[in-house]
Amino acid sequence: MIEVTFVTNDGKTVQAPENSNLLRVSLREQGGIPFKCGGGICGTCRCRIEEGQEHTDPVKKKEKNHLSEEDIEQGYRLACQTFLLGNVKVAWG
Repeated sequence: MIEVTFVTNDGKTVQAPENSNLLRVSLREQGGIPFKCGGGICGTCRCRIEEGQEHTDPVKKKEKNHLSEEDIEQGYRLACQTFLLGNVKVAWG
């Protein structure tokens, strides 16, 4: 199991299986990441991986439609497109 900390949600920390989708973990555990479509189309679930960026899967093409290279370098991802391979801390807003 890995740990996901929702920094913007008072630092709420939850456990999830490795290779979990970040948005699905947030929905299941009431993490609070905002979303509308859940499919990489709207960009609403934009968030920043504050710690553990190396524990996420590679950035996908759909994400590049909403995030600049600078955003990606700063740790921004779309939660609906991000799968977790280890512990992360995520913030949004």
